[in-house]
Amino acid sequence: MKFKLPNITTSIFAVMSKMASEYNALNLSQGFPDFKSDPILIDLVTQAMKNGYNQYAPMPGDIVLREQISLKTIGLYNKFYNPETEITITSGATQAIFTAIAAIIKQGDEVVIFTPAYDCYQPTIELFGGKTIPIQLIPPLFTLDWDEIDEKITNNTKLIIINTPHNPSGMMFSENDMIHLQSLVEKYDLLVISDEVYEHIIFDGNIHQSAVKFPKLASRTFITVSFGKTFHNTGWKIGYCMAPESLMTEFKKVHQFNVFSVNTPIQKALANYLKTPNHYLKLSSFYQQKRDLFLDLIKDSGFKFIPSQGTYFQMLDYSEISDESDISFAERLTKENKIATIPISVFNTNREDFKQIRICFAKTEETLKKAANILNSI
Repeated sequence: MKFKLPNITTSIFAVMSKMASEYNALNLSQGFPDFKSDPILIDLVTQAMKNGYNQYAPMPGDIVLREQISLKTIGLYNKFYNPETEITITSGATQAIFTAIAAIIKQGDEVVIFTPAYDCYQPTIELFGGKTIPIQLIPPLFTLDWDEIDEKITNNTKLIIINTPHNPSGMMFSENDMIHLQSLVEKYDLLVISDEVYEHIIFDGNIHQSAVKFPKLASRTFITVSFGKTFHNTGWKIGYCMAPESLMTEFKKVHQFNVFSVNTPIQKALANYLKTPNHYLKLSSFYQQKRDLFLDLIKDSGFKFIPSQGTYFQMLDYSEISDESDISFAERLTKENKIATIPISVFNTNREDFKQIRICFAKTEETLKKAANILNSI
């Protein structure tokens, strides 16, 4: 019997987290905080449940939450999305990405992605008959070669998927990058999925160049966003997608038969919580303190690094420590040194190994100090 994804195995995140548990290792692999969500938000969810908001939400999501998202987007990017027709609440950003791909990709369509890439992109493309065209970001800064990108586009190319701030590298697309992208999608009549789940976690005075800021690009783009990443509750699996009405209409055709609607009391709570912008505007300084603490703690270690520009991930180059493959090195760190990380080659084009691992610094100060002590001993 033939199946649709015969070569897909368990996610590296699940593999490394399982190994961390088996070897009682500090888990800096999977991207989740080890500190609590805001008690105010927890109380809002509880109150929504007590108030009886426990049945199905409308298929595109609670209208008050969609209105707050629209207001948030105007405030941040001076761009209006109609909450009635251009915003849908999703079961996390991964579902939003899956649904957008499902809505537009058919057999033989080509999709450009940039590697190292988040691991849901390629399997979803292949599930719907598409072909992934991977383009390697150039280390150590993970820059884009726009001439190469132009050369890889063919008559079959339908979609480009971008991720900024970028997981796992921590790089950010510049304004010039987004202008290049806008020019390409116009030139070749392409669509875009812009994965912007870390839009509020940006460091050193950098500015997030959302696709919504570029009008001709926004008109062709699905924007996907995660509340879980923003508000320290990844287990709630809630996010949203924004797109022009013509694209969102196609998106909702799939969404209604995929999850139909999303957790009602959490939507009610988030609708209230978003009314205070500081709940998300303070995140950059919050996480920059964690990044700076961690990097200061390991500055004399054998690892080399370029400070992450955004996300709550940091790349570490171990080339001066070991010649092992990154997979072997990450496994040994977990088993022998009791710290779990993510090897990067599994996300690269042709699994190219640049001797890099990724750690998550969305952790308490205590956890980061423990992690630094281990890394400094290697």
